[in-house]
Amino acid sequence: MNQDQGKIFDLTGQVAIVTGTSRGLGQYFARALATAGADLVLTSRKRETLAEFEAAIKALGRRAVSLELDVRNQESIERMAAGAEAAFGQIHILVNNAGYNVRKPALDVTWDDWNKILDTNLRGSFFVAQAVARRMIPRRYGRIVNIGSVTSVAGYAGLAPYGASRGGIRQLTMSLADDWGPYGITVNCLAPGWFRTEQNKVLYENQEWVEYLIDRIPMKRPGEPHDLDGAVVFLASEASRYVTGQTLLVDGGISTGATRAMPRSRGQRLELIS
Repeated sequence: MNQDQGKIFDLTGQVAIVTGTSRGLGQYFARALATAGADLVLTSRKRETLAEFEAAIKALGRRAVSLELDVRNQESIERMAAGAEAAFGQIHILVNNAGYNVRKPALDVTWDDWNKILDTNLRGSFFVAQAVARRMIPRRYGRIVNIGSVTSVAGYAGLAPYGASRGGIRQLTMSLADDWGPYGITVNCLAPGWFRTEQNKVLYENQEWVEYLIDRIPMKRPGEPHDLDGAVVFLASEASRYVTGQTLLVDGGISTGATRAMPRSRGQRLELIS
């Protein structure tokens, strides 16, 4: 790789907002961007939960500010966007990561469950993107990365409203890419597969389920948070300048519909079991 090729992944001088950085994958996204050179705006519903992580970003030699954000409240969204612009003067990158889930059989999902999931994951992502894009458009530059999921392209029992919200994120991404492309703004969806997070850690306590999951992943393991580093930096950088409206699955191949081959008994042919 020559020097110019290396620079297309360099985020030095860029300002990135990452929503939902009090824990989980949001912190990995933010750390990856900071390592690539970006200064960070960190957000959470409770600003005080960000103090330790803000210090960790500053220890990398980057500037960082923490702002309160409730993505279910439009006034909170606007205050965050205005605060980010006031702190750094401009915004180059948005990673729309804040999310929520309730895992239930479809017959048990309540009206309030549905509203909270869709309001957080889909409506919240749209209005955060809108508030930030308003500040990107005059400068005719921006990178928006909406966080989706393998459920953006596949259905799973017990995840009806969550899957609806993540499928919506994929469609939203394509629409916004068309809307804002003329202003030099790319909009893409980064869709992780099965990663252990605070939201789903109870699943990983069931070894039988973990073995079943691994059987269906061609890479034969669940994702590890740093597996997403390269993808988020790519979508936030000049390396992806002609990529927009796309969904990038980082899922170890599970979205291929992988099957596993198991012998029914010794000497018999292999049967594919989906």
